Amino acid sequence: MALLEVCCFTPESAVLAYEAGADRIELCINREAGGTTPPVEWLAEIQRHVRIPVFVMIRPRAGDFTYSSVEFDQMKRDINAFKPRADGFVFGILDGQAKVDVARMAELVQTAAPLPCTFHKAFDETPDLLEAFEDVLATGCSAILTSGGAASALAGVDTLGELVRKSQRRLTIMPGGSVRASNISRIRKLTGAGMIHTSGVPEGATGPSASEVRQMKTMLREKTAQERLLPRGAVTKLAWLRATHVVPKKQYHSSDPLDELWRLQSMHMSSR
Repeated sequence: MALLEVCCFTPESAVLAYEAGADRIELCINREAGGTTPPVEWLAEIQRHVRIPVFVMIRPRAGDFTYSSVEFDQMKRDINAFKPRADGFVFGILDGQAKVDVARMAELVQTAAPLPCTFHKAFDETPDLLEAFEDVLATGCSAILTSGGAASALAGVDTLGELVRKSQRRLTIMPGGSVRASNISRIRKLTGAGMIHTSGVPEGATGPSASEVRQMKTMLREKTAQERLLPRGAVTKLAWLRATHVVPKKQYHSSDPLDELWRLQSMHMSSR
C-alpha cells in the first residue's frame, strides 16, 4: 500500500483532503507560484479538524530557490514559528550553480529537528539529479519531492525509478507533478515509490476534488508483493509509520518487511 500526500493551498482544501482519505498534507499558499509559506494561524485551524500529519512549506517568495541572507533568516524564523504544531517541513535551497546548497539546507534541517524535512521540487532544477540526491542525503532531509527532472511525474518515471532504487530506504523518493487518478497507478508501478504527491486537482479543474483524492487513495491501497507477506493489519501500521517519518529512512536497514515493521514500531515507541 502506497501513501498519498496532498498539497493544500487553503485550510478548506486540507480538510477536504483529510476527509477524502489523504495520508499526509503539505500545507502552503499561492498555488500559481508552486507554493509559498502559509500563514502561521492556518495550522492550528486545520488541526482542529485533521488527524493526519501536516508538513508545512517554508518558501519566502515565488521565483528561484537561491535566497539572500535576509530571506534565509526569514525561513529559520518561519520554521520556529510553525515548529510547535507542525509534523514536518518542506523546503529547498540551491546555490548560484543551481546545485543543492548543502550547508544552508543542513542548517534549516537542524533548526527543524527533530521534525522530518522534505526537499521540494527545487531538486528538479539541479543539473545532475543523481549528484543532487547525494547532496540532499547529506543535509539530513528524509524525503525528496520530484518529477524526475521532467515536466510531470509520468514523463519522469524512468529517472524516478532509478532514484527509488538508488535510495535503498536511505530517504523517501516521492513522485509529484501532474499526478492524477488517470495516471497514479502507472506512476506507482513504474517507479516502485511508496509515497506519491498530488494536488488532488482533476485535469481541467481549478481546485481539489474529494472524489479525485478518494479514487487515487483507492488505487494506492493495492498491496505490493512484499506487503502481501505481512500479517493482516500490519501494512496499515507500517504505512502510517512511514507517513509520519518517526525516524529518517536512512535508519531502516532490513529488506524484510516484518523486520522493518518491528524496527519502526520499536523506534516509534521509544520516541514517545
